[in-house]
Amino acid sequence: MSSSSDRLAAFRRTRGRLPRRRSRIVRARGLDFAVWTTPHVEGTVPLVSINGGLIFDHASLWPSLAPLATGRQLVFFDQRGRGRSQPPPGARAARVEHDGADVKALREALGIERWDVLGHSWGGGIAILGASQDLVGTRRVVLVDSVAPTSWWLPLMHDIALNRLSGSDREALAALDPHALAQPDPAVHSTYARAFVPAWFADSSLAPQFLPPVVEEVTGVHVAARLRRDGYDWRDQVRALDRPTLVIYGERDALPRQTAEELVALLPQATLRTIPEAGHMPYRERPELFFPIVESFLDEPGPTGQGG
Repeated sequence: MSSSSDRLAAFRRTRGRLPRRRSRIVRARGLDFAVWTTPHVEGTVPLVSINGGLIFDHASLWPSLAPLATGRQLVFFDQRGRGRSQPPPGARAARVEHDGADVKALREALGIERWDVLGHSWGGGIAILGASQDLVGTRRVVLVDSVAPTSWWLPLMHDIALNRLSGSDREALAALDPHALAQPDPAVHSTYARAFVPAWFADSSLAPQFLPPVVEEVTGVHVAARLRRDGYDWRDQVRALDRPTLVIYGERDALPRQTAEELVALLPQATLRTIPEAGHMPYRERPELFFPIVESFLDEPGPTGQGG
């Protein structure tokens, strides 16, 4: 069987050149957000894509999700205080709930009546928080290897990753203390995130291609540290998200499968699709499976009143 790198390269060739994106600054909730959009596609609603990581910008999803732009306009943005978006005043008080509230505000600031929402990893949590507050403006939701409705999984991840790693990769992660992530130190969070990367992939040889950057801005670090300290419970928001929702899970993700199963059990209109031979980023490891599944779901007509 071909390697993950070969499959990714072959799939990208089938989709041709990447679409051009337009960048702009959008004012929402008192902050300037960096936003990127691909060309509008007549007869479709846009798809906003929300990256995970909490401390990183949208680069983890672009150009990886570019193949979706052949069928719809894509919208990407850097979350408040990450990448090129303005930090909020008093970043020490930053919470993931603020990121969730930004989603509706950005839709309105962009003049988009309704859109689909995709969230990956922690971005899945932000997508849930945002879409559950904006049901009128949300048509469909895609959650890709999303975090669970509650924070039970967080204390397990360090040992799960160590069990998946070997050699120097294991040694590098074993030398770090996950309890230190409860403190908002950018160097600690960046170092840990980079050491964890090989555990996210079914094919760890891909990891060096997607090593995240070192970050210094503190907004996302305060968000991540607060979640580590306090935990979270979003079950009410998940139950309120009564839009058709596709939950995608890479069968070899470091996140336990229970995270996806709990989402599906709580969501009013959910479908679970498992991607074989894929870890936390199935759009990179099995694009030939991932993209047709997502495109088929987004192309389905919806009931009257939900913008299908």
